[in-house]
Amino acid sequence: MAERDPTRRFADRADDYVRFRPSYPPGAIDAILEGLGDPGSLIVADVGAGTGISARLLAERGARVIAVEPNEAMRRAARAHERVQWRDGTGEATGLERASVDLVVCAQAYHWMDPPRACAEFARVLRPSGRLALMWNDGDESTPVAKAYYDLLRKVATDGTLSHKTAAAGPTLEAPFEAMRRLTFRNVQRLDEEGLIGRAMSASYVPKAGADAERLAGAITELHAKYAAAEGLIDFEYEVVIYLSENPIRAYCRSR
Repeated sequence: MAERDPTRRFADRADDYVRFRPSYPPGAIDAILEGLGDPGSLIVADVGAGTGISARLLAERGARVIAVEPNEAMRRAARAHERVQWRDGTGEATGLERASVDLVVCAQAYHWMDPPRACAEFARVLRPSGRLALMWNDGDESTPVAKAYYDLLRKVATDGTLSHKTAAAGPTLEAPFEAMRRLTFRNVQRLDEEGLIGRAMSASYVPKAGADAERLAGAITELHAKYAAAEGLIDFEYEVVIYLSENPIRAYCRSR
């Protein structure tokens, strides 16, 4: 069985996460930051920051990023960046001061949070007219590689569901964030056989050991052999889905 506590699920996946999870395309980061002013003047809370993939991308634009991540193993695995400060916290309890950040980002993480409590916390820590951005790399199952890959994962999923796909299709949101703008981008991850197996093993709903894990690795090896190009790589295609809240939150913050 998978770990039920979402803050502990990735404790044995941190190294796989660092090595095999995809990044995000520049256009997606552009969209998250657009209209907020000089990135160098922004304070960003990356909540559920994992191993810092999105935190570093935002910091590289000049923002000061507070990476909030409850899982110690994930925090330890993160590569340091001079403009990224790490802290222990959750989406429901970030530990940040009221009205202290310009932007809250949840990249590949919001589906692990409790929406009413997380949205209330985001409204609390955001400055008036701040922005909430939810982002997912969602494997594009209109492509044969991603369709075959996720079909294999569904057969062994310890939770019986791929929760990120449900959330990416339409996340549950609470006031004041119900009205969100949806944007999509393309992303491609080029993977060898080890990379495709590692990508699967980085998922918390996939068994890491035992007969099911061995069968999955064998099936992914066959999948990779079927679709790999001459250089031994496949193109794993994603739809990057972003939801942006453009709502002013001043009145809501006064009411809390």
